[in-house]
Amino acid sequence: MGKQYRHLALEERCAIAGLRAAGQSVRQIAAALDRSASTIARELRRNSPERGGYRPAYADEQAWARRWRGARMARQPDLQHHVLGHLAMGWSPEQIAGRLAHEKASMRISHETIYRFVYDQIRRTNDYRWRHYLPRAKSRRGWRRRAHRPMDHIKHRVGLTERPACVDTRRQLGHWEADLLHPRKSGAAVLVAHERASRLTLLAKQPGKQAQPVADRFKAWFRAIPQPLRRSLTQDNGPEFFLHHQLHELGVKTYFCDPHSPWQKGGVENINGRLRRYIPPGTDPDSFSDDDLQALAARFNNTPRKCLGYQTPAEVFLKRLLHFKCESTFQPSLE
Repeated sequence: MGKQYRHLALEERCAIAGLRAAGQSVRQIAAALDRSASTIARELRRNSPERGGYRPAYADEQAWARRWRGARMARQPDLQHHVLGHLAMGWSPEQIAGRLAHEKASMRISHETIYRFVYDQIRRTNDYRWRHYLPRAKSRRGWRRRAHRPMDHIKHRVGLTERPACVDTRRQLGHWEADLLHPRKSGAAVLVAHERASRLTLLAKQPGKQAQPVADRFKAWFRAIPQPLRRSLTQDNGPEFFLHHQLHELGVKTYFCDPHSPWQKGGVENINGRLRRYIPPGTDPDSFSDDDLQALAARFNNTPRKCLGYQTPAEVFLKRLLHFKCESTFQPSLE
């Protein structure tokens, strides 16, 4: 076992002050006190006043003032207000921490600290409503099994093995993933489209799992954007995508995941997980208007992503549009 750490006592700080005044080096002081050189160096750096040199009483007061007195977010109301406000907006702890670092803000926090704070509130208060602050609304960490649907026969089906390798790099714009989110076993559903490079998300309400309305919605979306932005579409084997070949006339190539392999379209699955925070299982999508879904898509598209260097999908997508000399005011329509 390694050495057990113990805090410096006031007597040791007095010895540090005396040895320092005698001209001893950090390593010599550490050897005299049987401490590591890093401990002495950190003590001098953190607990010395700006002027006047190292003083034992002042150093002891500074050390005690810095001792842990509850969770950091509980000690800093402004930081707690900022973090909880952005969690309520749908940001993940990692997005909050990354954006603060990206903006070089005066407040900094790690995503692990945010997770610990939320899970600690659940444990201390036994109030499971705290879990709704997290993107997946989990009360504890861990994997959750998901039911899978058997594969149906689809005409003109092309598997991922024939999809160009460049799609996997996520560097080329125009490759989309799709899924149909149906919170209830029957009734309305939400069609989700996710652009792989920019992580842009489109949402639209559908009457159900019928293939023709889904194909019509994709045709409306893809006709509104130039050809370089609609190269391919990857989807699962659900019956709602039976008429995928109707998109070929728009120059959109369609590919299908392997059966029971949702991770092969991980981008849209990630969005599905976030959507379930706002549209949990059992919710009737008809209770949401098209404007509600468009506002929800705007929230996702204006949330910074770690994989984009904490830029937002909207920022990245608009920059790419300029590359293709498209109108900078273009906004995908959900109508």
